[in-house]
Amino acid sequence: MTGEIGENIKKMREMKKLSIEDLSEKSGVNKNQIKTIEEGGLIPSLTPLMKIAHALGVRLGTFMDDNLEDKPCHVKNGQTNKVIRFSGKTDNVDNSNLDFHPLGATKIDRNMEPFLIEFKPNNDEHPLNDHEGEEFIYVLEGELELTYGKETYQLNKGDSIYYDSIVPHDLHNNGDKKAKILAVVYAPL
Repeated sequence: MTGEIGENIKKMREMKKLSIEDLSEKSGVNKNQIKTIEEGGLIPSLTPLMKIAHALGVRLGTFMDDNLEDKPCHVKNGQTNKVIRFSGKTDNVDNSNLDFHPLGATKIDRNMEPFLIEFKPNNDEHPLNDHEGEEFIYVLEGELELTYGKETYQLNKGDSIYYDSIVPHDLHNNGDKKAKILAVVYAPL
């Protein structure tokens, strides 16, 4: 899936006749990171994808879309076999800290991006990210910590939080067990 995302970004960038340097300047994403993503390398987090999508004038989901259909997107239990792995700080795909399972990839013209996200335990440093939009998080299992600006929120199974993502933030698993959330992300064009 990561390779498909990179291929889609490269196609859209080339369709708009932008160099990697141009896209880097427009998006604020480092040109080496864009090159790595286009080549199918691990993506550190959702934030660079959102910034690239905004710079290209497309929805975030455009990079992840399957066969688009003009009907409801119905995902049955156990059918979330597509996985987007985000590396955090590691370069090894086996050590990815976040596994995103897109839940809306066939819905045409969507305004929200729903995901099931699995967080592996990770006590590394957690840099804050910011981007336009909003995020809704519902914890399905485990415990997570959200750093939001200067505040910290402890989230447990059954908890939810809804916030503006323009404020620097990071959601992470400092525990010793896997955590899983339902996340709905809205990112305006």
